[in-house]
Amino acid sequence: MSHIAEFDTAFARCPLIAILRGVKPDEVEDIGEALVEAGFTLIEVPLNSPEPFDSIGRLAKRFAGRAVIGAGTVLRVADVQGVHDVGGTMIISPNANTQVIAASAAAGLVSLPGVMTPSEAFAALDAGATALKLFPAEGSSPAILKAMRAVLPKDLRLLPVGGVAPDTMGPWRDAGAAGFGLGSALYKPGLSAAQVGDNARAFVAGLS
Repeated sequence: MSHIAEFDTAFARCPLIAILRGVKPDEVEDIGEALVEAGFTLIEVPLNSPEPFDSIGRLAKRFAGRAVIGAGTVLRVADVQGVHDVGGTMIISPNANTQVIAASAAAGLVSLPGVMTPSEAFAALDAGATALKLFPAEGSSPAILKAMRAVLPKDLRLLPVGGVAPDTMGPWRDAGAAGFGLGSALYKPGLSAAQVGDNARAFVAGLS
């Protein structure tokens, strides 16, 4: 199965991306286990975390076949190969750098860049993006997402990221959000695996 097909399958099971910004390699597997047990199938370690490639490699090995693992805050083309080398298959960015997107697509990896406008969205899609994240969602709204959905491809997955809580997902979903990227409301440094698991279950329940 291709990396894109694996992502499609995982996304269909649970359209929530866990963003583990600040996670350390010695705790990442326990936190990953708590997320997977709660139903999560997509996990991202931002590259501005401590030793991120170590964490990504540990997750990719531990959860092979159970979850899709990737990197966030990927800003350079060189880092695309670095993520791939340790087993990561998702390349997620806060911006729409078409060179990063194209490099990800050429390597057969999932490309999930951040956009705020239709111009950025179409440029990212032309470069080969798999799906798009609306970032920062705090600076947008369900009404804006709905308006963007009217002109974007019908099958495009658009995910609000930033400031999303279990009880605020409904309006976004109604406006056409396919899923969400979840940061500090799910995980922040200092939380135990059990606490992250509780947060994860609240988000999964919020989808229904």
